[in-house]
Amino acid sequence: MTSLTSVRRSALQRRIRLIVGITITYNLVEAVIALAAGAAASSTALIGFGLDSTIEVLSAAAVAWQFTRRDPERWEKPTLRVIAVAFFALAAWVTVSAALTLTGVWAEPEHSTLGILVAAVSVVVMPVLSWWERTTGRELGSATAVADSKQTLICAYLSAAVLIGLMLNGWFGWWWADSLAALVIAGFAVREGIEAWRGDACATSVGMLREEEFGGDDGNRTRTISLED
Repeated sequence: MTSLTSVRRSALQRRIRLIVGITITYNLVEAVIALAAGAAASSTALIGFGLDSTIEVLSAAAVAWQFTRRDPERWEKPTLRVIAVAFFALAAWVTVSAALTLTGVWAEPEHSTLGILVAAVSVVVMPVLSWWERTTGRELGSATAVADSKQTLICAYLSAAVLIGLMLNGWFGWWWADSLAALVIAGFAVREGIEAWRGDACATSVGMLREEEFGGDDGNRTRTISLED
């Protein structure tokens, strides 16, 4: 059980805006690099990775928009739905692109040093951003922030899958490796999308957790927030 003062709540909301701002900026840069490298190497995995980055931007932007509202809790459910759709779109793209590559409809990917580099950087950066947003969201009691942190973690998993696939392709010529790994990531994305759609990304939506305010008349009120790990 955690008690939050209004000052602490405001500080956490500002931190969420900072985190999603960093996430949006990073993913925009990542998307441009991955799409360019993917086009140059005819790499389905890299193109999918770049499109995943654009989906990540959508998810982060939805949370950023929510926390610019006067009453963020009011927008909890619609924002969760946007994040859920982003998960489903990610899963659909990964599945289709992997299937087209495995069946030979799309060309086998070539080696891409730039692609390996951007995927390796994301493997390091994305888990840090996910952890930062998840811990902040849990303290604040925000289901959307926690759901968005899971979206970021899915991006880290996909980064690792793409990295392994690109390395195996470059070293051993195993062009199919990244497609198989991407299908596993698609399964995770579907699961997280269902949880976000149902509102299960956090124990309970923050709008349902609001207790009756109490405290003095100086505006330094507290609310009781309960979150399940």
